Amino acid sequence: MTNLTDLTVAEIRDGFRAGDFTAREVAEGFNANVAAAKALNAFIVETPDHALAAADAADKARGEGALLPLSGVPIGMKDLFCTAGVQTTAASHMLEGFKPTYESTVSGKLWAAGAGMLGKLNLDQFAMGSSNETSYFGNVISPWKRGGGDNAALAPGGSSGGSASAISARLCPAATGTDTGGSIRQPAAFVGISGIKPTYGRCSRWGVVAFASSLDQAGPMARTIRDNAILLESMAGFDPKDSTSLDLPVPQWEAGLSSDLRGKKVGIPKEYRVDGMPAEIEALWEKGIALLKDAGAEVVEVSLPHTKYALPTYYIIAPAEASSNLARYDGVRYGLRDLPDGANLQDMYAATRAAGFGPEVKRRIMIGTYVLSAGFYDAYYTQAQKVRTLIARDFAKAFESCDLLLTPTAPSAAFALGEKQADPLAMYLNDVFTVPASLAGLPAMSVPGGLDAQGLPLGLQIIGKALDEQGVLNAGLAIEERAGFSARPDKWW
Repeated sequence: MTNLTDLTVAEIRDGFRAGDFTAREVAEGFNANVAAAKALNAFIVETPDHALAAADAADKARGEGALLPLSGVPIGMKDLFCTAGVQTTAASHMLEGFKPTYESTVSGKLWAAGAGMLGKLNLDQFAMGSSNETSYFGNVISPWKRGGGDNAALAPGGSSGGSASAISARLCPAATGTDTGGSIRQPAAFVGISGIKPTYGRCSRWGVVAFASSLDQAGPMARTIRDNAILLESMAGFDPKDSTSLDLPVPQWEAGLSSDLRGKKVGIPKEYRVDGMPAEIEALWEKGIALLKDAGAEVVEVSLPHTKYALPTYYIIAPAEASSNLARYDGVRYGLRDLPDGANLQDMYAATRAAGFGPEVKRRIMIGTYVLSAGFYDAYYTQAQKVRTLIARDFAKAFESCDLLLTPTAPSAAFALGEKQADPLAMYLNDVFTVPASLAGLPAMSVPGGLDAQGLPLGLQIIGKALDEQGVLNAGLAIEERAGFSARPDKWW
């Protein structure tokens, strides 16, 4: 008999509808996997009862002929999405114990579509990090190991490292993620799964703990392109509660999937060939080009001249917005309150924020406050916004001669936990390929392209025009079908 936890979202949905198994059997299988894999630390909160309740409702609906799009499918929820009555922490001590009285728009849409929740997934604190090592609840561990007897624990990427690790380890068939500068795409690349950051505004940010409001975007993570399309259809849509939400109909992305790229032009940005890029990443890129050519695409070279400024631009804008968003955590209204004996209001603010935020969050708040301060606002923040406009114009110009762009997702395979913690700049460089699309608000996804010499996954990134998630998904499908990536981590946990 097929192990139900090896099935994809599409296989669970279709098999359940065909009567091959019950939704409860699926939920019980994934609940068991979650309970057995605590060594990965992928979940902050486990919610087996939520998954079982949704499964029972799905089984009942099947008997009544009233199935929903995700009936029978349990998923993981990144612990940045507010979930009514279930602890939502953003992986921070500041929000430890916080149970929202409301549901985020994205999670609410998924529950309305019939999905069940297996638990709240670990992440970098307030989504700030590229390795999932900044969580107050401990780092997530990748289910992958290097070949050759190297037993060093590997980072699953970040900030959506809990989502990535859980999917790769078969603890859930899919999960939500959020992407500010690459936090869906980079962890997906590190663990050999797919994930898409849709166009900014496709998915509501309401009820998502904010990091950088002009960059944050929710998206799905799963093992296949089809699964991402299925999840995204349920997650996306206009939300009047979010002023940045796009008032547009949700396309039928799954029905539109096609790996035939004849008539499409794929651009290769020459500026992404950075100095010191490993030969394996260069070889992966060439492989991706060949796969897209085989699917019928024409490949052209394009230029994105302001790419070299994207990373410093991002690390001015994102911390600036973070310092503003995180000012609300003051010990007064909700969350942690640290009130030393004899303390006044200012003492409480200082003590609460000192205890509640981790080192990386404090670092970004300090940078953000500095670049927004009088005397430096124009020199840093205003200049960064101007460069952001130039980066967006570069993409618009490139898309005059092509339909999609292909790049590597990350400059390396997964690195060992602790390897880059002492050097924040080295950590930030993990976002070098993903940040530009985020600054421009464009849809982009990572697709597994192969393994490096040590047997670790490597990802290819596809960037599309605004609102062209279909083109991105189709190119991802073309790579998925031709790369034939089927590797999975050995079960060691």
